[in-house]
Amino acid sequence: MHRKSKITILTGAGISAESGLGTFRDRNGLWTQVNIEDVATPEAFARDPAKVHAFYNMRRANAADASPNAAHHALTKLQNDWPGDVVLITQNVDGLHERAGSEVLHMHGQLDRALCAACGHRWDAPRVMDPQDPCPDCARPATRPDIVWFGEMPYHMEEIAEHLRDCDLFAAIGTSGAVYPAAGFCAEAAMAGAETVELNLAESDVSASFGQRIEGPASSAVPDWVAGLLAGR
Repeated sequence: MHRKSKITILTGAGISAESGLGTFRDRNGLWTQVNIEDVATPEAFARDPAKVHAFYNMRRANAADASPNAAHHALTKLQNDWPGDVVLITQNVDGLHERAGSEVLHMHGQLDRALCAACGHRWDAPRVMDPQDPCPDCARPATRPDIVWFGEMPYHMEEIAEHLRDCDLFAAIGTSGAVYPAAGFCAEAAMAGAETVELNLAESDVSASFGQRIEGPASSAVPDWVAGLLAGR
């Protein structure tokens, strides 16, 4: 690959698993412990905001106590040292990419941000949120996590589409390939002429779409892959 090539990377829950944050769809994953319909839809929030806030307060605390692992740091190194553009898109809401020093597009929102369901204002979330917390802008008690729930449109989709169309290499790291639109990113990039590579602990739902696959824990597979790119291999 040419040294000035543009790289677009998508990361999922698998990249944060070795930081102690659980994935969602494994046998012991988060969605086996709680019903999606109870905590991760607009309807759930309307029905029982206290239950939804309790779930995300727990996740926010877990993420705040976690630390970036070698995979997060390797992607920061790639962004800093690659002579072309490196665009990092994440499905994760944990903030570990930023704490490793990366610039990232959050397509599913962020645990450390709050959103007013009434007026759309956003602000930094406290560690513990409550349904009665007033919005700093409109003062209404409509505070919710700034998280994209099932049935809602992910953030930055137009910008992401541009990055998929004009990249030379698309990589997916630690993603299940089970949730659209992200599951279709490989096909979009390949259709535009990009090389594609998947780095994952095991096969995903869309592994067959990738031109190359690298299996292994993210904390070793990602640094090795980044080292190879920077060495020109």
